[in-house]
Amino acid sequence: MPFEQFLDPVSLPAHLHNAAVAIGNFDGVHRGHKAVIDAAEALAKGPHNAPHGPPRPAIALSFEPHPRALFRPEEPLFRLTPPALKALLLERAGLDALITLTFDRALAGMTAEEFLEELVVRRLRAGAVAVGYDFHFGKDRRGTPEFLVQHGRALGLDIAIVAPTRETGEAVSSSAIRKALATGDIARANRLLGHEWSVLTPVIHGEKRGRDLGFPTANMALEPQCGLQHGIYAVRTVIDGVIRPGVASFGRRPTFDNGPPLLETYVFDFSGDLYGKVIEVAFIGRIRGEEKFDSIEALVARMNEDARVAREMAGA
Repeated sequence: MPFEQFLDPVSLPAHLHNAAVAIGNFDGVHRGHKAVIDAAEALAKGPHNAPHGPPRPAIALSFEPHPRALFRPEEPLFRLTPPALKALLLERAGLDALITLTFDRALAGMTAEEFLEELVVRRLRAGAVAVGYDFHFGKDRRGTPEFLVQHGRALGLDIAIVAPTRETGEAVSSSAIRKALATGDIARANRLLGHEWSVLTPVIHGEKRGRDLGFPTANMALEPQCGLQHGIYAVRTVIDGVIRPGVASFGRRPTFDNGPPLLETYVFDFSGDLYGKVIEVAFIGRIRGEEKFDSIEALVARMNEDARVAREMAGA
């Protein structure tokens, strides 16, 4: 069954009725989120099914924009996975569908009872719900995990509340991953995520300096709120389904113009035209910080060394 996406559905098609629904913001689709997804998939295969019948669907229910954009608009949020990338990662996690609700004043004003009865039961016709230990819903966050167990089961839902996933004693969280990326600690971010942190963005035209220097790059403008520390990184790119290693610079190009932040990726052993293509760039590790060089020759020498290190880190 192909992965399906729905935005603010009034109802879902019949083949998605009685689904096990993983509910959350899922920013990053990290190891903690994966535990919730695994719980939903376990509920989908549970004893409610006929002995030889197919499992019910396992789907995700998420929200856009992130609730913080409504409640604290003055604090821009570094999104680990903007909507298109979040959907891709949820598909890779094995879910059957993603329902995205618009998080606005109307949704925020629903009571916890209305959220369960109107959204989850009547509109989605869910059969089961899985959430994390810290998930709250409904007006004034009255929908606690305990509330979900009590009222959800009274509505006929199977419920799973998932305990925190921990890394060296700390609960895996989107906030912890943002902090790791802000210091360039790709290794820690990727451990918390359970996969390589990546971006998914169209390739745009740049100044073509890299081509003149012998390093033609795919240029990508990341979201202004991106909190990744500026520097040079070993990466993997996904181009038309093919994984190719490379080296990327994220920053302001201090040797040239100190302009707006840009991700510039040199894809090893590739010569095709990428302009306008949406490609995924996954981060393997940080090589060094961004530097200003006294000469183009010094810059090119360091770029050659960066490429060598990136090939080693990627095993290429």
